[in-house]
Amino acid sequence: MTDIAGNLRYLKSRIPTSVKLVAVSKTKPVMDILAAYNTGQRCFGENRVQEILNKKDLLPNDIEWHLIGHLQGNKVKEIVPVISMIQSVDSFKVLSTINSEALKSKRVTDCLLQIHIANEETKSGFNLKELSEVVESPGFNSLKNVRVCGVMGMATYTSDLEQIRKEFAYLSECYKVLKNNYFTGSHHFKEISMGMSGDYEIAIKEGSTMIRVGSLIFGERNKT
Repeated sequence: MTDIAGNLRYLKSRIPTSVKLVAVSKTKPVMDILAAYNTGQRCFGENRVQEILNKKDLLPNDIEWHLIGHLQGNKVKEIVPVISMIQSVDSFKVLSTINSEALKSKRVTDCLLQIHIANEETKSGFNLKELSEVVESPGFNSLKNVRVCGVMGMATYTSDLEQIRKEFAYLSECYKVLKNNYFTGSHHFKEISMGMSGDYEIAIKEGSTMIRVGSLIFGERNKT
């Protein structure tokens, strides 16, 4: 049986207090999430909109849900009223749709811009040139119901730690370019979400402010 409470305490002892821990609970049952909650964890990440919707009403309402998986446009309406942060914004179209639905819900939705840093085509995200074009576009400044809080990226799935380090360093550099060129006056643009169970220590050394950890807390993911 997985010692969720012990795993969480050990992990938190190894990360700086300045780094936010997102406990990735995808495929995990409500009882496992509750075990983490009872240890003091409040922020949880899910890949799928439907999983959040299925779980949220069965759990305490002060949980901070983060969507970390790809968001389809037709799911935005369902997730905006309940989400704390959407980490996986990978197109201007999705960002605009989030803005429209947040306006209807009379709220401002926190988002991260996903940047493609991996040597894998299966992972989505902007490149820096595309992102600069989006931020410079007239339409971007009209989005009053989204709050861009930083960037997110996923490294290549590889045992080459130097490659992973370089990819994380690149994401940190992208963050600095965006901050210096477009978000100097924004107190909210401060997050670099990178690092998972196998590489979070490298990510923190390269400037991560937010790590997304699942298997080190809950054990191996259930296959779906």
